[in-house]
Amino acid sequence: MTRITTCVFDAYGTLFDVAAAARALAQAPGQGGFAPHWQQVAADWRLKQLEYSWLRAITGDYADFWQLTQDALDWALERAGLSDPDLRVALLDLYHRLAAYPEVPDVLAGLKARGLTCAILSNGSPDMLEAAVTSAGIGVHLDAVLSVAPLRTFKPDARVYDLVGARFGKARGQVLFVSSNGWDICSAAAYGFRTLWVNRAGLPVDRLPGRPDRIASDLAAIPDFLEG
Repeated sequence: MTRITTCVFDAYGTLFDVAAAARALAQAPGQGGFAPHWQQVAADWRLKQLEYSWLRAITGDYADFWQLTQDALDWALERAGLSDPDLRVALLDLYHRLAAYPEVPDVLAGLKARGLTCAILSNGSPDMLEAAVTSAGIGVHLDAVLSVAPLRTFKPDARVYDLVGARFGKARGQVLFVSSNGWDICSAAAYGFRTLWVNRAGLPVDRLPGRPDRIASDLAAIPDFLEG
């Protein structure tokens, strides 16, 4: 089997905890009105963010991921009956500084120590990704941060996955693609990448053409996958 030389990661939900912004604000002083709603807001925010990316890709009515993130938050807050503009500003500010999952820095450092190329491939807009990578302190472990922005579309469009080959000149079978999104991992597998699904929520595999090569609960399983 072709040796894997390049590890490519989805960003949001894979490296960065998408619920961290709402959770952090709920724990802040003076947020008693938001605290009972934070889990619903976080879940709705993420769901609508993804739905808007798929719908805009289908219709060709492109807006960048930061606009989609704002639109999704507005929907989530309205559903929760929350209309405080300061709350919106605070959540968006925190989203630019999302925490990485605990295992992420050590896993990336270990992969680089093994001589692998590491990169992000994300729907996120460049400024969002730069802010998150800087805040999490993981930029030193990354060889590239690839955004869909130049394509003006979103995953799972195959042109997005093409960005990896264009940047690194690697065959598809040399790339391990890692994502927490089942639809993303199945699409990447159908594209020809080797795949590891970080199934943090314990969900069933999506009924799509591709299937993940490996399923794990977090990124710490990557070294075993490479050795197997």
